[in-house]
Amino acid sequence: MHSFEYVAPETLDEALALLAEHGSEAKALAGGQSLIPVLNYRLARPRIIVDLNGLRLGGVRVEGEQIALGALTRHCVLEESAELAGACPILGEAARLIGNVRVRTLGTIGGSLAHADPAGELPLVMVALGASLTLRRARGVRRVAAADFFTGYLTTVLEPDELVTEVEVPATRGKGTAVEELARRVGDFAMVAVAAVVSVDRRGRVDEACLAYGGVGPRPLRARSSEDALIGQEPTAERVALAARTARASLQPQSDAFVSAAYRSLLVEVLGRRALTRAVSRALEAA
Repeated sequence: MHSFEYVAPETLDEALALLAEHGSEAKALAGGQSLIPVLNYRLARPRIIVDLNGLRLGGVRVEGEQIALGALTRHCVLEESAELAGACPILGEAARLIGNVRVRTLGTIGGSLAHADPAGELPLVMVALGASLTLRRARGVRRVAAADFFTGYLTTVLEPDELVTEVEVPATRGKGTAVEELARRVGDFAMVAVAAVVSVDRRGRVDEACLAYGGVGPRPLRARSSEDALIGQEPTAERVALAARTARASLQPQSDAFVSAAYRSLLVEVLGRRALTRAVSRALEAA
C-alpha cells in the first residue's frame, strides 16, 4: 500500500513553498474528485499531499464585463448562482452537466481545469469563452489563455510548483450561448460535448461566433472553419446547418472502447447544430 505525507497549509504562500520544495513528488488536493480516483488506481504515487481547502481561493466576483472565479469555487456555486445566471449563463448550464450532486458539491473549478480531461465540461467552456487563468508559484505569477493552457490528454502548461488560483471570464450579456453533450449515462463524461457562443449585430448578422468541442481530441478544440462560415452571415437554419457540417468535416475524432470514430463524427454535426441553434436564438433575443 502506498503511503504519503498529508499537509494542510493555512496560507497560499505556505502551499506554494511546499510545492516548490517537493516538486513533482507533491500533489495538490482541492475537491478530490479527480485526484482520489487517480490515487485509487495507482496512476499517481505522490510523496506528499498538499490540501488546499483551508485557503481563501473561492468565490465569484462580477465586475462590469469581467467575472473572476476563485480556483476553489465549487461546481455547485456555478450551478446555483443567480448573479452568474445573468452575467454568463453558460457557466451554470455546463456545471449542471458535471457528474452528480456529490461531485458538483465537492469538485472545484481549479481542480477540473488542472485535471484537463478533454471531455470535461469546464475546460471546454473556458476555451469557448476565451477565459484566462492565473497561475501562481513561489517565484511569481503568470496569466495563460485557456486555449493555451491545455496541451494534451490530461496535460497542461501547469508546472509542478504552480497552482491555478483564479479564472477570469468575460461576461456574455448581449450574446447567446449554449452547451450540448451526449453521454452513455447521466453524469458520465461526454462522448462529444460542444459549447457555442454567438452574437449578432443590428442587421441581424453574426459578428462573433465560437464553436468549441470536447471529447473529439486530446484537448478542447475550436472549429474555426465553422466560425468563419457564420461570421458576417445571417444565422439562418441553413447557415447553422452548414457550419455544423463544416465542423464535422474539419474534426477527426478517434474511436475508443465506448464509441466509434464514425459515431463521434456524427455527433459533432448533430450536437453542433443543436448548440448553435439555441445560441443563435438567445443572441437574437438579446440583440
